Amino acid sequence: MKKMNFSDIQQKLRKFAEDRNWDQFHSPKNLSMALAAEAAELLEIFQWLTEEQSKNIVNSEKEITQVKEEIADVFIYLVRLADKLNIDIEKEVLAKIALNEKKYPIDLSKDNAVKYNRR
Repeated sequence: MKKMNFSDIQQKLRKFAEDRNWDQFHSPKNLSMALAAEAAELLEIFQWLTEEQSKNIVNSEKEITQVKEEIADVFIYLVRLADKLNIDIEKEVLAKIALNEKKYPIDLSKDNAVKYNRR
């Protein structure tokens, strides 16, 4: 599997926006709103499915294509937002994973969906 290069993706998305003179519309406010809208479109695909149907969506070419496109849209807006705010996504994701490892220790969290400090 090819490793994703966030910097290359940011550059491509930046150029895509600049070539269309869309950078003027890509404020953090607008990008965060677009991100929320795209996440809602992803959510809508799964909204009325049962747990089992949601797992089996991979068996429907049409539905999995929609899921892939919405995931890509969410990611694109997230990358654009991070770019506009000069946030290093890879660094912040790794930092958040480390924080979550401390916040949700295995012995208190394993096999339990309820946050350990709310039990």
